[in-house]
Amino acid sequence: MRILLLSAYDAVSHQYWRKGLVNALPEHDWTVLSLPARYFSWRIRGNSLSWAFGERERLQQPYDLVIATSMVDLTSLRGFVPSLAQTPCVVYFHENQFAYPASGHEHQSVEPLILNLYNALCADRVLFNSGYNRDTLLEGADRLLRKLPDQVPPGLVEQIRARSEVLHVPLPEQVFLPAAPVEGPLEIVWNHRWEFDKGPELLLAAVERLQTDHVDFRLHVVGQQFRRLPPVFDQLKQRLESGGQLGCWGHIESTEAYRRLLQRSDVVLSTALHDFQGIAVLEAVAAGCRPVVPDRLAYRELFAAEYRYAEQQETSALARMLGELSASKHCGEPIRTPDVEHLGWPALKASWGRVIETLTQGGAPSL
Repeated sequence: MRILLLSAYDAVSHQYWRKGLVNALPEHDWTVLSLPARYFSWRIRGNSLSWAFGERERLQQPYDLVIATSMVDLTSLRGFVPSLAQTPCVVYFHENQFAYPASGHEHQSVEPLILNLYNALCADRVLFNSGYNRDTLLEGADRLLRKLPDQVPPGLVEQIRARSEVLHVPLPEQVFLPAAPVEGPLEIVWNHRWEFDKGPELLLAAVERLQTDHVDFRLHVVGQQFRRLPPVFDQLKQRLESGGQLGCWGHIESTEAYRRLLQRSDVVLSTALHDFQGIAVLEAVAAGCRPVVPDRLAYRELFAAEYRYAEQQETSALARMLGELSASKHCGEPIRTPDVEHLGWPALKASWGRVIETLTQGGAPSL
């Protein structure tokens, strides 16, 4: 089958998904178009213009299926290239703008919300990487529609719900590695984007509490960095250096070195305000880390309660959980980790294949 795959805001997590999809299903003839993950406001509105008049020849080829990320301005693109309007289409939501936390610095606009809503209504099938992502989009769309002044047709949210399905971004086979723990303090890895929505303030507060409680730990702060970093990271580094608990710091260029760090770490920590699936955490768990994650977001459906710290008095709950794990390690007790093999490509490939096959045969996948 000939499949057109569109990634309009090709962030690292979107690349991870689309490359995995193409590699896992090589029997199909893939055409991939992507645009850089920058200039967010322009990109989400202008991608249809960029592609329709810059990639017209490729877009007008005969395709059996279109798979587009939720950042694609699908309604405009189908208007600019009418042949695409006749091709079955799947929209994949890695995230939704209804549940994205506000930093207080962004320009307030309803445009990203409308784009999510229109894409979900335009698609033949709407896929989400978690139930949390699906539910927050449906709830947010309902709130938005109730605020619109007039001429809002009934049943729009129900239409989206009926075409929706949760299908996780699968983990590649190479991330499933044996744990290789080391002796000494509790080895903790925090492996997220260095941005406000990943909760660095909570991370700093937890470190301060662990130091006050004299917990034996080493913290590795790694992940994707940008030119402008929240100032809290400077404070965090100073704290860890002064306490002698600083491990790896900054982005690790070598994939092999990063994988080795995950294998020797005891715990992968999330302090996120925003995670629709938490691939970084899942990869660490696949390499033997125990997740310590907040009791919110997608984590409630991914991990049992024993791996989630409470939202009430969150700093204390997080520090207490880490303190208990440190004590267990010092006593020689094994640190339990959950199995995430059901989220790997070998387990999920058939589900992705089913969606593609059923839509290209003119039906709707069964749930």
